[in-house]
Amino acid sequence: MAACTGCRACCRAGLRELVAAGGFRPLPGTMRRWLEPAARLVQLAQARGLQGGAGAYKAASVDVGSRKLEISSGKLARFADGCAIVQLGDTSVMVTAVSKTKPSPSQFMPLVVDYRQKAAAAGRIPTNYLRRELGSTDKEILTSRVIDRSIRPLFPAGYYYDTQILCNLLAVDGVNDPDVLAINGASAALALSDIPWNGPIGAVRVGMVDGEIVINPTRKEMSSSTLNLLVTGAPHGQIVMLEAAAENILQQDFCHAIKVGVKHTQQIIQCIQQLVKEQGAAKRTVQKFSAPAEIVECAKQLASDKVCAVFADFSHDKISRDEAVNKIRLETEEQLKEKFPEAESYEIMESFNVVSKDIFRSFILNEYRRCDGRDLTSLRSISCEVDMFKTLHGSALFQRGQTQVLCTVTFDSLESSVKSDVITTAVSGIKDKNFMLHYEFPPYATNEIGKVTGVNRRELGHGALAEKALKPVIPQDFPFTIRVTSEVLESNGSSSMASVCGGSLALMDAGVPISAAVAGVAVGLVTRCHPEKNGEIEDYRLLTDILGIEDYNGDMDFKMAGTNKGITALQADIKLPGIPLKIVMEAIQQATVAKREILQIMNKTIAKPRPNRKENGPVLETVQVPLSKRVRFVGPGGYNLKKLQAETGVTVSQLDEETFSVFAPTPNAMYEAREFINEICKDDQEHQLEFGAVYTATITEIRDIGVMVKLYPNMSPVLLHNSQLDQRKIKHPSALGLDVGQEIQVKYFGRDPTDGRMRLSRKVLQSPATTVVKTLSDKNSIVMGGAVPESSSSSC
Repeated sequence: MAACTGCRACCRAGLRELVAAGGFRPLPGTMRRWLEPAARLVQLAQARGLQGGAGAYKAASVDVGSRKLEISSGKLARFADGCAIVQLGDTSVMVTAVSKTKPSPSQFMPLVVDYRQKAAAAGRIPTNYLRRELGSTDKEILTSRVIDRSIRPLFPAGYYYDTQILCNLLAVDGVNDPDVLAINGASAALALSDIPWNGPIGAVRVGMVDGEIVINPTRKEMSSSTLNLLVTGAPHGQIVMLEAAAENILQQDFCHAIKVGVKHTQQIIQCIQQLVKEQGAAKRTVQKFSAPAEIVECAKQLASDKVCAVFADFSHDKISRDEAVNKIRLETEEQLKEKFPEAESYEIMESFNVVSKDIFRSFILNEYRRCDGRDLTSLRSISCEVDMFKTLHGSALFQRGQTQVLCTVTFDSLESSVKSDVITTAVSGIKDKNFMLHYEFPPYATNEIGKVTGVNRRELGHGALAEKALKPVIPQDFPFTIRVTSEVLESNGSSSMASVCGGSLALMDAGVPISAAVAGVAVGLVTRCHPEKNGEIEDYRLLTDILGIEDYNGDMDFKMAGTNKGITALQADIKLPGIPLKIVMEAIQQATVAKREILQIMNKTIAKPRPNRKENGPVLETVQVPLSKRVRFVGPGGYNLKKLQAETGVTVSQLDEETFSVFAPTPNAMYEAREFINEICKDDQEHQLEFGAVYTATITEIRDIGVMVKLYPNMSPVLLHNSQLDQRKIKHPSALGLDVGQEIQVKYFGRDPTDGRMRLSRKVLQSPATTVVKTLSDKNSIVMGGAVPESSSSSC
């Protein structure tokens, strides 16, 4: 008998057997490969009530602010480990959670969050050549990062199973932003699933309109809001994630907004908890990876004294400290391998990591000491330089300890502004922006080698944070698009906040009239949890201006930027399942003190923007083009403008019917543009014509449809159509005996209002009415950099 090849008939029979038995029994050979995934689906179906097509749809709602937020599950995507649909107004987001049942070889939590905007959700078709969604947009990546930072801290330690969260926009009403719904949807999907997760969490957006706090503001309300704050809260009033952009609001107002936001997150958490009671699945039992206690104890005996000596030596810098610790690591791991030959390599490495991290944190908690010798609130040494390169529009070098950032400013035309995608435009109403900050983190900044490719998620997130910090001080009516580039040359902590400081200096060096200087600082956190009170924080230390190693071994990276007056941006990356509001308030206060100290140092280098932009900077002028000259200025099919831009490098854009804006990257380019415009318009110096007057015209060309005539020598010929040559209907001008060079009398009827072409007629002169022939004298021309001059005409 031939061996089974795993055909579909066998699989169907096997599935029927599995369903009938209500479980899975091991089968040999190829059928096992076919049926193991199928058995998993059957178990999912049984758990979710999918047999016979019967669903277990459940929904719960909660009033958040002035509107109702609804969370439902059990109807869509029931093969996922968890699925939730969150609706606010007519905006709906579906979030699914799936986690593998076999551990990953990774030594970290392999969590992937993908937030995808669908054009169909907004009633649009993508405008790319394939007419479908392609790669992730900046908005999608930044939203994915916010969701990741909200849910990652609540996974249990040692949970190394591949987990994926997918957020799918079902409908967008253009009123409610779906990103907050996606965070709540991820929380509900994980809480309802059997994936181990210590949730749920709740998230709200907090705005401030006319000094009043607004929860989950609409798009219209956000357009006038001075605050855009995302708050993710955990049970018992804990805070898991903060993300904010603000119009330089006061510290007390900002703190009040956080408190109000946390209060409303608790309502969403209770709603999800109620849904879990009704429909939630029991959490699966998984293997959690951690270092064995006996190996950790042995590593402690072997390495603790040596590691203590390294962290107590304040003469170390980043490179030498890392090298010293790595040397101890290699020696200790070799000794551990000899003593525990059957131990996994991960267990050996993790044991040393546990010892090193405990020693580092004990120095801070017990002795109030940091590895570089500073106390808990001191800044590293700071130095600033501006005008680094004369040819750049603006430049600055900001050095804080061993973090060094070079920032440059580039001006370009408003046509170079960033254009938003269709969904972002539909949701936020912002079609383009004329200020951007791009953050670059090359591998040499940390003494590494690596492939230099496009921007990654981390670089995009850091650049977006620095851009938020600087945007409120940029004047709204600035005539150029501004691009700030921040290249990290050395990195030892808080390079994004160094980018804020360097960007502020570079903008002032470039002569951008910013309303105030901006500085940023990162505050860290080291905690000690009570062993018997379920992770409750027993003691903690806040660290001002953290190093890279303090970020790695600490519990929080709290970045805040602002002016002397208030706050412009904030981002809190918290590694704990939640921290009390009290710690957040203290971190804001500590960051405010450090921010003002940094601003004092920056002001010693440059205290206010330069009064003028640099001489080699771009130039912007306007060209006044009378309607009658527009055809000549633009050229057929825009030929003249295209040629102007190609030959001189300028950018021409039309402001209104008679005004064009000319942007030149350099003064020399503007000079060339002036010469070009004068050249193409020099033979178009038009005399002023009087409506209804009769003039003598010279025929320059005979055409089938009429004759081309000139009223004066240096004008562009205009067409006198056959219908306007004679009272009789003619098919060709030769029927009237007209020839090139012949002079004829024509009557002037002004210009066509649509294209500015001259309207002439010979036919009307064949009537007996008395006419007076006019003589031309005054001229009018295209004027660059000013208004159209007044003109007059005289008669003879």
